[in-house]
This record gives sequence, C-alpha cells and structure tokens, in this order.
Amino acid sequence: MDITLYPGKLSGAVTVPPSKSIAHRMLIYAALADHPTDLVCPETGDDINATIDCLQALGADILLQKAGYHIVPIAQFPESADLYCRESGSTLRFLLPIVGALGVSATFHMEGRLPQRPLSPLIDEMQRMGCHITRPTNSTIFCTGKLRCGYYQIDGSVSSQFISGLTMALPLISGESHLEIIGNVESKPYIDMTTQVANLFTSIPSTPIIVEGDWSNAAFWLAANALGSQISIDGIARTAMQGDQQIVTLLPKILHAHQEISGKDIPDLIPILAVVAAATNGATFTNISRLRTKESDRVAAIINMVCSLGGKAEATEDTLTIYATGLVGGTVDSYGDHRIAMSAAIAATVCSHPVTIQDGQCVKKSYPGFWQAYHHLSNHTDLRQKC
Repeated sequence: MDITLYPGKLSGAVTVPPSKSIAHRMLIYAALADHPTDLVCPETGDDINATIDCLQALGADILLQKAGYHIVPIAQFPESADLYCRESGSTLRFLLPIVGALGVSATFHMEGRLPQRPLSPLIDEMQRMGCHITRPTNSTIFCTGKLRCGYYQIDGSVSSQFISGLTMALPLISGESHLEIIGNVESKPYIDMTTQVANLFTSIPSTPIIVEGDWSNAAFWLAANALGSQISIDGIARTAMQGDQQIVTLLPKILHAHQEISGKDIPDLIPILAVVAAATNGATFTNISRLRTKESDRVAAIINMVCSLGGKAEATEDTLTIYATGLVGGTVDSYGDHRIAMSAAIAATVCSHPVTIQDGQCVKKSYPGFWQAYHHLSNHTDLRQKC
C-alpha cells in the first residue's frame, strides 16, 4: 500500500501506543511467573502479536481483554513447539535462550529480513552451554537440548537483545549461573529496561500492570512539533524506563545548530532525527553501523529517504551525515521498515510538494494506528492510499 501525503502542519491530540519494548518483556515475564497477571496494553502491533503467539504455543493462556491481556502462566512446557516470530527480532532473540533454558525443542519461523539479522554470538554461547542449534532452511532455526548452569559470556557490541534474552533465561536453569558482558555495550537502556521489568515480577502485583507509552513512537509527533506542528501528545511520562525519551533533549540541540550525535543507545531515533536535521541545521550521527542490520539497512534507507525528498546525506562505515538542505517532496521507498515510513510522513509536514511512501502498511509492525492518527491530525484532508 502506497500512502501519499500533502504538505501541511499537523494539529490536534494523539495518544501514543504502549511501548513495544516493554510489552515484549512484560508478556514473557508474565508467562513465566507463578501467578496470573493483568496487563494494561490496549494497542499492539505485529511484533507483540508474534510474541503472544509464541508464548501461547509454549503453553501460556493469554486472554484478550478490553484494556489489554490476562496472562495465566505456563503450567507445563511442551516437549516441542513451532514458534512463528514473523519479523520480530525481539521475539526470536528473547525466546531462543528461554526455550534453551527450558529444554523445549523448538523450531523458530522467520519472515522478512529477520533471517538475515545477526544471531551470533548468542547462538555460539548457547551451543557452548548445551544446546544444539541448526538452520534447516533459510527461514527456520531449530533449537534442541538444554542449557546448563555455569558461567556465560556474551559480547555486548552486537545487540542488547542477546543480553536481555539471557537475563530472562538464566534464572530458569537449575543451579547457579553468571552472565558476563564483554566488549562495548550497545543500547544499554534496553538492558536496564529488562532488569526493571524483572523487578516488577518479584512480588505478586495487586493491581494490573500498565505498559507505559512508547517514546520511540512519540518521537515522530515530537519531531513534527519541532518542525512547526502543534500536537498534544498523551500517554508518555518522563519517569519512563525507555532510553528513547532522550528525544526531548536531542530535538532542541538539532534545532539550534549542526550536532554530532551518537546512535549507540538510540538506534530507533536516528531516522526521525535525520528528517529534522535535513529540514533544519543538519547533523552527524556516529556509532551507526548496527543500523545496517535492523528491519532494513537503515543507513541506506535513511540516505535514500533524505535524497528522494530533495536533501543530501552520505555515510561512512560508522558515520551518517545529514546536510542542512531542506526537503522538497518525492517518493520514498520504506524498505518495509516502519520507522522509515513514519519518518517520511513527518517529513511531509515541511515539504513543498507531496510525499508518497511505498509499502506504508509496514507501520503495523509497531504502530498500527499511525495512519489513522496522522489523518486525524491533518484535519482529514491530506492522506491518500493506493493498493
């Protein structure tokens, strides 16, 4: 589905959906808990639905309610399971060590770019500690065997999700285990998030647990405001667990002057910050090599987006430079990447000509209601869809 947007600022009120990153973790901990949990999570995307499907395949009873989910923990784990991860890296990287810890023989089914995204050193360490992992086909991973207790070591420079997955899994193994992180740690706020969610489940909650609003998605509306729109954003709090609330301090810096910004802990913010930079004072983003292994090669996708809209951008291996050219309009290939599609939509608010976004339905990965919200904020006049 292609989406065509016409120039114009946005105005009105919007409520951002629950945090995808937190919802993954809370659903998993709830499924492994020793008591039922009510989770307030009124909106989910494809990635969260993939985690729900996989947890149900492992034996959890997850009941959809008006405001979220009632989760009855897994009472008995199956000997084997087929787990359909769709395109969700979090689902795969969290559940792979968990099934290894439980000794469930599992086949993971992957779609889109997920089969191409890195899994080493996680697989290497799991195999060293007792699991046998193979790739029967390009789109499947088979894990059998059982992880043993002991000393685990993982390189933190590839993905924080490996560390979070092992953090969830090791307490499930009988005996004492220790996890050491070596190398540079990327996206540390997401590791901290895992620990914070784990702490919520150390005692039986007497009230439903609320999944806080998603700062990664709020960033698009905040960026629109920085570029002249007037949007009231509900559902987010500055006390959030999420590192992406750094968007609040980064936007004023880019509006003030050309900035050098590290993408080490905020990889999901780089696409929308690139749009703001192109429309204003430019920016240089460092530590961005990991963006090449996201839902798209995000470095190439950002450069294509900016250049397609009349701007200028270029990259080295670990640096992305966006020039202060302004944006005009054009056709953007989203590469099936939700964050590229939503960033291009915000770019349309400062363009002088229409912006067409190819494969616009990819936003359902994290924010299914994005186009409806955009349509509402644009006063229902400037969005056309073509399938």
